[in-house]
Amino acid sequence: MTTLLDVPALQQALGPDAGRFRVEALAVCDSTNARLLERARTQEGDADAAIMTVLVADQQTQGRGRRGRPWIASPEKSLTFSLLWHAPLALAHLSGLSLGLGLALARALEHFGARDLFLKWPNDLLCRQAGASAKLAGILVEIAGTAEPSGNPVVVAGIGINLVAPDNTDQAAAGLSACCPHMPERALLLAAVLREMARVLDIFADSGFAVALRDAWQRRHIAQDQPVCLLDAGRVVAQGICRGVDADGALLLEEATGIRRHLAGDLSLRPGFS
Repeated sequence: MTTLLDVPALQQALGPDAGRFRVEALAVCDSTNARLLERARTQEGDADAAIMTVLVADQQTQGRGRRGRPWIASPEKSLTFSLLWHAPLALAHLSGLSLGLGLALARALEHFGARDLFLKWPNDLLCRQAGASAKLAGILVEIAGTAEPSGNPVVVAGIGINLVAPDNTDQAAAGLSACCPHMPERALLLAAVLREMARVLDIFADSGFAVALRDAWQRRHIAQDQPVCLLDAGRVVAQGICRGVDADGALLLEEATGIRRHLAGDLSLRPGFS
C-alpha cells in the first residue's frame, strides 16, 4: 500500500525550511503520537536534535485526542501527523506550548483563504459557519521525558485536521473544504503548517508564550470576555467571564469571588452559563 501524501512535493514546498524536518509517511498507523513517543523513549539522544521528525499517516486506527477521545482519521478526509521536537527548554518552561501551536495552525490555514477561524482553550481550532462553531482541528501535546543528554524534554505534538467534516463524531465538526475557497493539495497544506509551527517554536524557545504569543492567541479566542462554564466529565465545576489565559496558558475565569486560574487537565470549555 502506498501513501497518499507526496513527500517529494512536500519537501519542495518547504523550500529553505526542508532541512529542518525529517518526514516519514505511512499509509496506516495505530497512532503517530504513540509511535514518536516510543521512539523518543528508546533512543538515547539524537545527533540531529535540531531536526524535527514528522510522522504522517493517511489512516490512524488508534488516533486519540484530549482526554483519550478517539480521533477519526481516514484517507483523503483528514491530515493527521505528529511532530517530535527536542525542546531547548526545561520542562517548567513549556507551559502554553499547545496554545502557541494552535495559533500556528490557524495562521497556516489562513494562507489558503480560510476565514472565521477561532481558537478554543486549550487545544482546539474551530470554524464558524452560519453562526455556529464546529471543531476543525485539534492538537495533543505530550512529553516523552528527559531523554536528551542536556536533560531537556522531548515534545511530541499531534495534529489532526478535518479536510472533510466527519459524520461519526459526538461533537459538531467542520471540514477545511467548507472553510477554504480552494482546497490545497495535502503536501502544500502540510508544508504551510510545518513552516508556521517551526516559526512559533522558534519564538517560543526564544521568548516563551506570554511575551510573544499570548496576545495573538487571545485575539482569536472564541470565548474571550464571554460568559462560559467549565465542565469536568460533563459536570459544571466553574462559571464566569473568560478573561483569557495567564503566562502559563491557564484559563482565567472571572467568577463571583474574583479571577481564578484553571489548568487544562480534564476541563472543557463551553459557552454560556448552565
